[in-house]
Amino acid sequence: MTESPPAAFAATLTASEPPRGWAAPLAALWWLARDGSGPASAAWERAHRLVQDAGGPDAAWVHAHLHRIEGDDGNARYWYARADRPVPNGTLAEERNALIAALWAPS
Repeated sequence: MTESPPAAFAATLTASEPPRGWAAPLAALWWLARDGSGPASAAWERAHRLVQDAGGPDAAWVHAHLHRIEGDDGNARYWYARADRPVPNGTLAEERNALIAALWAPS
């Protein structure tokens, strides 16, 4: 039986860096999951830089999630619109699992 994307993703968190070849949005989620997700954390800043420098709807979705973590709802709404995604009603953890499932593609 194959692991679910969130479980397979979690199995990578013992490494010191995200796996090579991962796109910026998935790598950003990796830093959040491994080193903390608070808006004042170095991991949040690193994740933000990764998606800010990347383009496309996946990066915009993760960017929105980051601003939702930060509590900056206006900025989050802007990035959800850029990602062509609705603002979620669920928890941050639920959204993070949805992001991982959507972006997961083992290299």
